[in-house]
Amino acid sequence: MSLYLEYIKEIESRKADLGLAPKPIDSAELLSEIIAQIKDQNHEHREDSLNFFIYNTLPGTTSAAGVKAKFLKEIILGQESVAEITPEFAFELLSHMKGGPSIEVLLDLALSDDTTVSTPAAEVLKIQVFLYEADTSRLQVAYKKGNTIAKDILESYAKAEFFTKLPEIDEKIDVVTYIAGEGDISTDLLSPGHQAHSRADRELHGKCMITPEAQDEIKALQAKYPNAKVMLIAEKGTMGVGSSRMSGVNNVALWAGEQASPYVPFINIAPVVAGTNGIAPIFLTTVDVTGGIGLDLKNWVKKVDANGNTVTDANGDPILEEAYSVATGTVLTIDTKAKKLYKGDEELVDVSSAFTPQKMEFMKAGGSYAVTFGKKLQTLAAATLGIDIPQVYAPSKEISHEGQGLTAVEKIFNRNAVGVISDTPLHAGSNVRVKVNIVGSQDTTGPMTCQELEAMAASTISPLVDGAYQSGCHTASVWDSKAQANIPKLMSFMNNFGLITARDPKGVYHAMTDVIHKVLNDITIDDRAIIIGGDSHTRMSKGVAFGADSGTVAIALATGESAMPIPDSVKVVFKGKMKSHMDFRDVVHATQAQMLKQFGGENVFQGRIIEVHIGTLMADQAFTFTDWTAEMKAKASICISNNETLIQSIELAKSRIQIMINKGMENEAGMLAGLMALADKRIEEIKTGAQPALSPDDNAKYYAEVTVDLDAISEPMIADPDVNNEDVSKRYTHDVIRPVSYYKNKSVDLGFVGSCMVHKGDMQIIAQMLRNLEKKNGSIEFKAPLVVAPPTYNIVDELKAEGDWEVLEKYSGFVFDDNKPKGEARTKYDNILYLERPGCNLCMGNQEKAEPGDTVIATSTRLFQGRVVADTTEKKGESLLGSTPLVVLSTVLGRFPTMDEYTAAVEGIDLTNFEPPTEEMSTKYIPVKAV
Repeated sequence: MSLYLEYIKEIESRKADLGLAPKPIDSAELLSEIIAQIKDQNHEHREDSLNFFIYNTLPGTTSAAGVKAKFLKEIILGQESVAEITPEFAFELLSHMKGGPSIEVLLDLALSDDTTVSTPAAEVLKIQVFLYEADTSRLQVAYKKGNTIAKDILESYAKAEFFTKLPEIDEKIDVVTYIAGEGDISTDLLSPGHQAHSRADRELHGKCMITPEAQDEIKALQAKYPNAKVMLIAEKGTMGVGSSRMSGVNNVALWAGEQASPYVPFINIAPVVAGTNGIAPIFLTTVDVTGGIGLDLKNWVKKVDANGNTVTDANGDPILEEAYSVATGTVLTIDTKAKKLYKGDEELVDVSSAFTPQKMEFMKAGGSYAVTFGKKLQTLAAATLGIDIPQVYAPSKEISHEGQGLTAVEKIFNRNAVGVISDTPLHAGSNVRVKVNIVGSQDTTGPMTCQELEAMAASTISPLVDGAYQSGCHTASVWDSKAQANIPKLMSFMNNFGLITARDPKGVYHAMTDVIHKVLNDITIDDRAIIIGGDSHTRMSKGVAFGADSGTVAIALATGESAMPIPDSVKVVFKGKMKSHMDFRDVVHATQAQMLKQFGGENVFQGRIIEVHIGTLMADQAFTFTDWTAEMKAKASICISNNETLIQSIELAKSRIQIMINKGMENEAGMLAGLMALADKRIEEIKTGAQPALSPDDNAKYYAEVTVDLDAISEPMIADPDVNNEDVSKRYTHDVIRPVSYYKNKSVDLGFVGSCMVHKGDMQIIAQMLRNLEKKNGSIEFKAPLVVAPPTYNIVDELKAEGDWEVLEKYSGFVFDDNKPKGEARTKYDNILYLERPGCNLCMGNQEKAEPGDTVIATSTRLFQGRVVADTTEKKGESLLGSTPLVVLSTVLGRFPTMDEYTAAVEGIDLTNFEPPTEEMSTKYIPVKAV
């Protein structure tokens, strides 16, 4: 059967089974067959073939795009004749193909001697921004040879006419409200984890947003208010908390945005989203990628008494009052010039934070990518012409306060800044382009990152990137047909692009399903690095790491740069002494609880950098804190370590990079060897005193300072989704932190130790507890299932060498087998210990899940509704989060332990010890700009 007939068969199946349109074409072989049918005037499928060619072929660097560009070139040159595609129309189609093969064709035409094609080709090139070195080099060479067309194009680029000639954004934008949920809305609602396999199929994945009923309600609002955009709202909450999902924004744009191009299906832009407490930082970056609008509504405010004091409820939480209504179906107007939100003539709220000059440029350009590439192209063109860069784009905000020291993140941004005009240090609030040192892509967003790279016509990793890794952890638990179809293709693409990949497309080394954050933490060998990763938990304990959507990961891989404002910082220090029966995870949870108490319920961490003065805690253990900062809604976090600890952490990273090299994971560019050399250089800098461990200046300015009292932590602390809270907006927030004594006699249905929140020490704790329980009771019986998933294979190997893995195997009823990985997700659990393959497992929610309605106690990070455990009609599923020893003991007992039971069970066990630094972790301020 021909490829075309197979495609038709797939179309019929998609329509009948799923109600979907034809899948966009990315295959050169299929499109070649379609073109042959277009050329045959009498072919029975000619009309459909024309439509597929014009409207249903993916642009960029897909193999289909190469075939399409070549055929359009033949039409323009008169080598082929298609009545329905005139040369003028062929140029229009090329103008929508973004880059890659289309740019090559346009340059061929523009630099030819035939003015009938060179002139229109030049006009199309002037509105393109996705040019790479191979493209710009051709222009530069032609310009130096005196080619007037090349000069004309470069002059246009220098003026950034690809941007200036775009229409301005509308001054008034009408929106009709749609409350997507009450309380914080996680990206799981917009793009569920268990549907991760379909993210690259945008139309199919769009079907999973919220509910089918919600989708119908959105369509009904669009029909009723055709001149208004539907604005999705998190009522009494924050929009887009949790994972950094481009797919979530893509889905919102698909249902409530605008089509980016009439010739590219299911790629929509410019959605409008809002939240009472604004938009989660990572999600807001993703909204910028699509040129969308994210509003902070502030429509619920704290109630105050006559003296101006906040009124609280019986639990001590502030009582909120509605400042104005955004009930579903309310028509509002965004004034982009005044930067205010109106209902008719009534001003509701100032929304200027959504309309900074930079954000308005993203909206005008149709997304942040076009601005990023446009600035680079303008800079190159001006340099080639030997002229100053005309001021077209809004100047980056460069804020410098004389005599004020720098926080840790300000030092990192100053060190990595690109194109800064100021000759004095930059402080928080400045907008900066920065070099990205480390980039990570994970496997459920990776296919979308590949699409984004193809769409921006990128073919190889930027030489500016020191290290980059493609993980296989989010699909590790179950090697099912979906994973088998998606993951090998992903690994092949990323390996060819220049990343270190978890799986070797050539099959030389063993498939590694290590948790991405752990690998990135290992390959980060500089405390002054900037890391971008395709997951919200990209929170390293060295450098500063930002979780990002698949698109931002793509731009970092392609350009080695990222643009963002320098965030404010919140300083976290510790006092007191940690009790011997407490685990560091309890300190992490207590930090959040104590912060909220100190600031009257206000989350001062939200959208800011948490600068935690960790002192002597090694990178693996410190990661437990930085990882959790995603749930604190922080933008990122930084660990301040002393010199000795930092050297030890870098040496540990070196040993693990060497293991990767020994396994055969090195690439042709020698990326891992390069990281080893950089690690040695950094260690030498610290040892010689040339550049000590990163620390803030002693007169740095912070948004707030939080002191965590270790003496006040006497019980294991649990993050509770509070599923039965009468106030729906207070459920699933990660802000409810309770001591274990609160859960007296509460039964436990499943325990999970795994995900990125655990390290080797946690696996050792399990082994120690099993030994103790056997010694005390003679045998061990689990009254609830315990699932254990080590984060990396390195840890498994180390445990095997040291004897602890043997203990874990002894008491397990299931041990993973890489030679026969599970082909189906587990839906029922026995009361045994399951030793699962390294990876995310239950935390991800896309493969393994607890049984519906279960009460789960886990070390993971996710307590969102339906993520780890679904509800039943009789009982809500609960995902409570706690420390490793608490989880293990709870599964042995089948319930939460009493304090006496807990302290007895951990007696003599070496938990994660932590002592606050005794010295001030800051540097004497020296008023010289960091280089």
